[in-house]
Amino acid sequence: MKIDNSVKTTNTVTGESKTRSTRPSTSTSSTPSDTKVEISSLSGRMQQLEQAVADTPVVDSGRVDEIKQAISQGQFQVNSEKVADGLISSVRQMLAAQPRSV
Repeated sequence: MKIDNSVKTTNTVTGESKTRSTRPSTSTSSTPSDTKVEISSLSGRMQQLEQAVADTPVVDSGRVDEIKQAISQGQFQVNSEKVADGLISSVRQMLAAQPRSV
């Protein structure tokens, strides 16, 4: 029994793709003044957000001033339960973050 290859292969690849791979790259001969860098809009937005975060104060000075005034006027009341809950929560977080020794 003779097997005949009835499917004929056609050369669909154009000469352009072959010449591309064999052409020398022109980018190696360019000068630094020809270099162009493009930043996407997302990158630009990210830089804006980073600057906004950097410009945001860590402490709300207005709130601090309000609390100082309330303390000096004797109007500031401490919620001991809230303070205790906060302390317990922070201790739990610290303990959870520590590696367990065996």
